[in-house]
Amino acid sequence: MATEKITMPQLGESVTEGTISSWLVKEGDKVTKYDPIAEVLTDKVSAEVPSSFTGVIKELVASEGETISVGDVMCLMETEEKGAREKEKTTAEQPQTDPVPTEPDQSMKKRYSPAVLRLAQEHDLELNHVTGTGKGGRVTRKDLEKIIQSGELPQKEEQEASISSHTTSQPSETITHAGDMEIPVSGVRKAIAQNMVRSKQEIPHAWMTVEVDVTDLVSYRNRMKKEFMEKEGFNLTYFAFFVKAVAQALKKYPQLNSTWQEDKIIQRKAINLSIAVAAEDKLFVPVIKNADEKSMKGIAKEIFEFANKAKANALTSQDMEGGTFTVNNTGSFGSIHSMGIINHPQSAILQIESIVKRPVIINNMFAARDMVNLSLSLDHRVLDGLICGRFLAYVKELLESMSEENIQIY
Repeated sequence: MATEKITMPQLGESVTEGTISSWLVKEGDKVTKYDPIAEVLTDKVSAEVPSSFTGVIKELVASEGETISVGDVMCLMETEEKGAREKEKTTAEQPQTDPVPTEPDQSMKKRYSPAVLRLAQEHDLELNHVTGTGKGGRVTRKDLEKIIQSGELPQKEEQEASISSHTTSQPSETITHAGDMEIPVSGVRKAIAQNMVRSKQEIPHAWMTVEVDVTDLVSYRNRMKKEFMEKEGFNLTYFAFFVKAVAQALKKYPQLNSTWQEDKIIQRKAINLSIAVAAEDKLFVPVIKNADEKSMKGIAKEIFEFANKAKANALTSQDMEGGTFTVNNTGSFGSIHSMGIINHPQSAILQIESIVKRPVIINNMFAARDMVNLSLSLDHRVLDGLICGRFLAYVKELLESMSEENIQIY
């Protein structure tokens, strides 16, 4: 028999870690190659991880609810290996000697995952003072979380004197009252929180807003929606019109379709629009691939299908991959003004706010118009106000020109 490792796969282009929501096997179970062994959650997808081998589960290294980095060991398997019997026979023939005590393996002591480094930085921990329980003495995220919860934080040496002179050793406590409910943060919510903290720490955000008159668009859509539903079997939503306009604008201003990578900017050729889809307490970000090449009907259909898949928890890692720009439909919740957090490693996110009817002055006279705010958050390392202002102005121009005469649905 040979012992093989099954590691955390990369379930998305920018995914660096995943949370094991549930094991589908237990120690001692026999599994076949490609059989699902665990359900894993990231900030982008919920997916089943298949077995890479045929054999017997020897050890579940990671626990349910534990977040581990891509490449870290999830479990160990015993598999059949050619020549294993000969190897065991040779070993048996060798004279047995008393075991020699060895020092604990510390070969992985100073190999830290991105998740561990980020958590240590957030809490100002000195990793050299942490005893790792992982393989080879590696410090795991779980090790740090236990230390943080205990309040006994090994601080960086240069700050210890300052900290001890101004604080006590007791951790601060949140005051609770009768009837308060404590809700553990785990799964998708925890993964989203970690990714958002990363985005805010790494990306210098700036933002801007434009106001758009979509009266003609609203009028056209209201006339068409019943006929479209009867013919196609799904809704022609306002969001589809906005996604179409954004895709066209990105073609004219490809600078916003870029990512920052260390000391260079990567301008993406494909226009793949990430759209936020909520399902109960979960948020998913599926991707409309090559959105600039799709018709209004095609975009509306993908939005409809992604929403249904999210509700059924059926979105795959392929549905989430390759996004180059995010469009968020915050208006569906009644929001009229908001600032989105950029979906790392993209360089911008556009919030589509609620369409509101209000008085507007036209030719020195008041008129009731359907107005909407578009709020753009941008990575200031990649973009500046000039190019983003032009992009928003063009999106505004496209939306305000949408009417029965020039809208093509099919």
